Amino acid sequence: MTVDKPWLAQYPKNVPKTINPDQYTSLIELYEECFERFRMHPMTICMGVTHTYGDVDKASMAVAAWLQAQGIPKGSVVALMMPNVPQYLPTMIGILRAGYVCTPINPLYTGRELRHQLNDSGAQVIFVVDNFAQALEQVIEETNIKRIVLSKMGDMMGLKGILVNTVIRQVKRLVPKYNLNDPKYHVTKFPEVLKKGKHLPVQSPKATMQQKAILQYTGGTTGLSKGAVLTQRNIVAAAMQSEAWYRPVTSDINEVYINMVMALPLYHIFAFMLSLLGMRSGYTFILIPNPRDMPGFIKTLSKQPFHIFPAVNTLFKGLLDQPNFKDLNFSSLRITQAGGMAATEQTAARWLEVTGCPMVEGWGMTEGVAAGTANVITDRKFNGTIGIPVPSVDVIVVDDNGKRMGLNEAGEMCIKGPNVTSGYFNKDSSNDFTSDGYFRTGDIISMDEKGYITLLDRKKDMVLVSGFNVFPNEIESVMLDCKAIVDCAVIGIPDAHQGEAVKIYVVPADNNVTKSDIKEFALENLTGYKCPRHIEFVSELPKSAVGKVLRQKLREKHISDNPQTL
Repeated sequence: MTVDKPWLAQYPKNVPKTINPDQYTSLIELYEECFERFRMHPMTICMGVTHTYGDVDKASMAVAAWLQAQGIPKGSVVALMMPNVPQYLPTMIGILRAGYVCTPINPLYTGRELRHQLNDSGAQVIFVVDNFAQALEQVIEETNIKRIVLSKMGDMMGLKGILVNTVIRQVKRLVPKYNLNDPKYHVTKFPEVLKKGKHLPVQSPKATMQQKAILQYTGGTTGLSKGAVLTQRNIVAAAMQSEAWYRPVTSDINEVYINMVMALPLYHIFAFMLSLLGMRSGYTFILIPNPRDMPGFIKTLSKQPFHIFPAVNTLFKGLLDQPNFKDLNFSSLRITQAGGMAATEQTAARWLEVTGCPMVEGWGMTEGVAAGTANVITDRKFNGTIGIPVPSVDVIVVDDNGKRMGLNEAGEMCIKGPNVTSGYFNKDSSNDFTSDGYFRTGDIISMDEKGYITLLDRKKDMVLVSGFNVFPNEIESVMLDCKAIVDCAVIGIPDAHQGEAVKIYVVPADNNVTKSDIKEFALENLTGYKCPRHIEFVSELPKSAVGKVLRQKLREKHISDNPQTL
């Protein structure tokens, strides 16, 4: 299969078979090329405020200069905990330009989750929006953080930002109380970073393609998330692969500016990769800080044309369920990219009917900078597969013993390419690769004669909630700290809205335990998407002779009890 690579015959004429990331000396060179080429182009639009590529260039240089002035050793890790606001991209790029490694953090993390990522990564500085500072306050004493940069949502919105900050804090009350006033925390306000940084020199460290750029955390089989080490070369390669894949459509868009809807959170690897893909071509990103606010989201979309719309199935379905979504002008929409979770045929059909733009599904993983396989971008019919490998990506299918499977035979998907990580931060990654260097994805697939891949199942017990990886081991470990629980086990069950939902089977401590007790504990200790949406009390859990919980038995029980979910 790897010799013939049947998928190559399916490539459109103007999509190359391979890409060459080494045309750049570093990721920094790519960023600087973008800033030079598109200096006057609008780069981000957020709440009606526009920043050009030149604006972002200057802001990122100020961030870089300020960071270097703090005396933190080159190569140190800097954490970034923000939603999609104008300061996100200049901060991330500034971290990299200064010679540091960035670890993006989900702003909705609980204190427990935040503490683990900060400690595992060894982060010394954190940039955080004040809406989420309370979680940081809870764990700061238990981390290695030496500097805190506090930002407000409207910090890069000029006069409008004053109004935005007032509404968020005083009207909507979205900033929980926190206290980080102790001088030992070395807190600096984000506007001060920009003000001081623009007057400081930037020492341009010699960046190479082999240097670590991003520590992107993903779920671990032990229940603790692991940091995938993404080098500058990995990231450049993924951006080039995806840009090449979009080319058959984007090359025909006769517009001065191409607008990409950025509702996916930039701390997610899918959105991060798309941001770099877009920068290479001078795209404008329509930033959506809170996509859950569907009326506000639709209002934003009504204000300018949008050409590329990447999102997860949950978000597409949520928009389609809004009665006024169909009233938008979709005449400019050319690419609808579904990723992060399986897209359903029903949602794809509704999307095509309403927008006139077909939904194209793909597959990626954190460890591959979200690039992997995709359906041909010009295909108009939804086929339910995850497509074919993108340029310079090779995929093989193996059984549990490493034997390569034939076409249409099920096995584990293993992937190789310049975008694929070499391993996890401070972890032994030798078992994550085959003997010939392919990364084991843990997904069970089959490949047909044309190279199209069907995702059959996941080898591990991971639950995929709205595109986010949820690992049962982590949830079980946390929930077993609840005094009301004697034993528990977690599975994923089908969910029309989220793709999958978390279900927990609980052996309660006594008959007085209620589902509300379980929900309350979960909400205090787990990010929202990890919290069990379904709770069932049982007298005991099915286990093997050695005491291992048999999750398959629980899945069978759920199906038996709920035949309508089949």
